[in-house]
Amino acid sequence: MLLPKWLKREKVPLGKSIITNKIINRYHLNTVCQSARCPNIFECFAKGTATFLILGDTCTRYCRFCSVKKLKSMGAINQPSDEPQKVARACHEMKLKHIVITSVTRDDMPDGGASIFYETILEVKKICPHIIIEVLTPDFQGNHKSIKKIISAKPNIFNHNIETIPRLYNEIRPLADYQRSLKLLSYVKHLNQNVTTKSGLMVGLGEEKDEVINVMIDLRKVNCDVITIGQYLRPSLNSETLEVKRFIPPEEFSFYRQKAYELGFKAVASGPFVRSSYNAGELWLKQQDLSI
Repeated sequence: MLLPKWLKREKVPLGKSIITNKIINRYHLNTVCQSARCPNIFECFAKGTATFLILGDTCTRYCRFCSVKKLKSMGAINQPSDEPQKVARACHEMKLKHIVITSVTRDDMPDGGASIFYETILEVKKICPHIIIEVLTPDFQGNHKSIKKIISAKPNIFNHNIETIPRLYNEIRPLADYQRSLKLLSYVKHLNQNVTTKSGLMVGLGEEKDEVINVMIDLRKVNCDVITIGQYLRPSLNSETLEVKRFIPPEEFSFYRQKAYELGFKAVASGPFVRSSYNAGELWLKQQDLSI
């Protein structure tokens, strides 16, 4: 399937991206930008930003939209013991004002890796006390203790992606559960009304308009504050990732943006290249009703 004209990007000057890449490599860190083959990587690296991928680089689930390395057998996953400290030092060196910390899913760990999220948040706060911290987490299999552990570290934003409509979960996210993800976001608000909750979904996988709107309604029912909607782009041409069913035109993304605001979301990013952590700092400022 040929890419439509609105999905053809101009080349981004390397500029600061070389420096960003050197810092990431120096600390031997993983980023979702690289592991998930994000189409915005050059733009974000050139701005001096990146989304840090903690808990190693290997996922224990088999979502069919994602190119992150999958666990093939129940062996050990390579995860540096000083990962939280390295993320904090890289954050300081990159002079970030807004950091997004995400992870692979680690169903092999008793707490799903929540303790590493907790340590990473605290380490970042030590070195960068004024930074806005956004976590983009897996579902921790609905474990309340894990969610509570992360909230106790007081991140500013708790992001958990719903990813797609309920009808497509078995095909796209066979080990995830739509209701479990909604309950997670609801529980976060129960623990702390002041934390901003955020979620995102992909379109172009066979969903209908009304199904996307119903997901928005469900997210608002659990008081989700911010939503991101972006085009699914196949990360690799292998049999493990799904083909794009449809390229969504810009005017349809505009429709979703307008509808999301009508439903009460405080900030919305909706467009072909939107990803949950893309321009996260700017979206936070919108949610705070500040000028950018």
